[in-house]
Amino acid sequence: MRTTIRIDDELMMEIKKRSRQENLSLTKMISKLLRRGLAAPEVDKKASRRHREQVFSMGEPAVDLTKALALSSTLEDEEILRKMSLRK
Repeated sequence: MRTTIRIDDELMMEIKKRSRQENLSLTKMISKLLRRGLAAPEVDKKASRRHREQVFSMGEPAVDLTKALALSSTLEDEEILRKMSLRK
């Protein structure tokens, strides 16, 4: 099929250069590039962007973390007792 399309000058120069390198006619090179472009999977730009989390220093811990589970248990027990006292 014959058709007329407009191609940017820089792009056309690159296509001509590649067609000479691969020893193909300009028509075959354009067809090859179009097929390759149409066969490529579409990339979701939102999904491909990397998320960078901002990091902040929290300083030194206020408590000794070597016994973190025991501390957690104690804090949980205190909270349960506080809630129970409020329901009286």
